[in-house]
Amino acid sequence: MVTKRLSPDTPSTRPLLDKLGVKPGSKVAIVNLEDPAFIKLLRERTADIVVGKPRSKCDLVFIGADSSADLRKLDEVKRWIEPNGAIWIVRPKGGRGTLRETDLFAAGLAAGLVDNKIASFSETHGAMRFVYRLRDRPK
Repeated sequence: MVTKRLSPDTPSTRPLLDKLGVKPGSKVAIVNLEDPAFIKLLRERTADIVVGKPRSKCDLVFIGADSSADLRKLDEVKRWIEPNGAIWIVRPKGGRGTLRETDLFAAGLAAGLVDNKIASFSETHGAMRFVYRLRDRPK
């Protein structure tokens, strides 16, 4: 999945990484998201980035999703995150893709996760964050 970055003159109240909760030193995994500008931004904030399955639990996973098949990865990927970690699903905005918000909600619930934040990822893509419910967090 390739995304188009926001231009420098596009108004935004907060930097993208702040909106996405990427803190210095965060452990991050990236799946199906080919976005060199985003990866460059990440590397300015943290060096702990892996493409694909991480060897240990991470704080954040970013998954590019174009179809419902991509959403089926949630059940596996949820095992990659820390109990208080999050999975961001990045998908085309509006009518640009086949996925609707309801598809993401359903996939998250099927995987035992809930959505708790939506963010504009780029001009062409939005992101929705999924986490464990407090009562369902692994010990």
